[in-house]
Amino acid sequence: MPKRFVVTASEFSDLPPFSAGFELAEALTAAAQQLHDTVTPNSAMRTAARLAVHLLPGAEHAGVSVLDGDSHPRTVAWTDEIVRAAEASGADGDRQQPYWDGLWHRPVVRLDDSETEEGGGGLAGLGLRSALALRLRTDRRRLTVLTAYARRPRAFDEAATRIGRLFTAHVSLALDSTTVREQLTEAMRTRDLIGQATGILMERMNMDAAEAFDSLVRASQRENVKLRDLARRIVDASNRPA
Repeated sequence: MPKRFVVTASEFSDLPPFSAGFELAEALTAAAQQLHDTVTPNSAMRTAARLAVHLLPGAEHAGVSVLDGDSHPRTVAWTDEIVRAAEASGADGDRQQPYWDGLWHRPVVRLDDSETEEGGGGLAGLGLRSALALRLRTDRRRLTVLTAYARRPRAFDEAATRIGRLFTAHVSLALDSTTVREQLTEAMRTRDLIGQATGILMERMNMDAAEAFDSLVRASQRENVKLRDLARRIVDASNRPA
């Protein structure tokens, strides 16, 4: 099972009360509904990137990237190509944007002016002056980040930061929900596939169900192939014309 991301009240204990009224609440509610309607983690992240531009004051572009240890980041959702360019190359040839490092320890990092702040050279070269990076989920070696960008400096103020943190709480819950749903769907498909393969072995080799399943497991171990992959091969072979 995936590491569950649970948002508690303490996550927002440092945030002052909002002065905004129902308009913000309605916008976040509508965003939450769209995120709830997604069915896979990838679709949830694509929806999050699109919504970020509409919800976060000052945002012009947005993307979601996954950081695995020291490897190059993978941009998995983006609003336009400039986001992919921004997230593909960090400053001074680094593998990732330097300001993302802070997200391992805190939920948000803000870059006010890429032309004057350390680590902003990669963005400045693309004409992006501001960035608001928000942590979506993290475990020991993987970090998922939502980053909003703007072409003017100091585009993201405290209000944008607070809205961003509330929005990413909804995104994180959607990611958790769709991940569990995807895994359950895959488990059901795998079970059905193994059942079909077991039935084929029972018919062809005159075995009962337990013997056929044991034979499938032994073949999987002997050939060092995942059980579902071996089952798929058997089912595919059985469906081919003689």
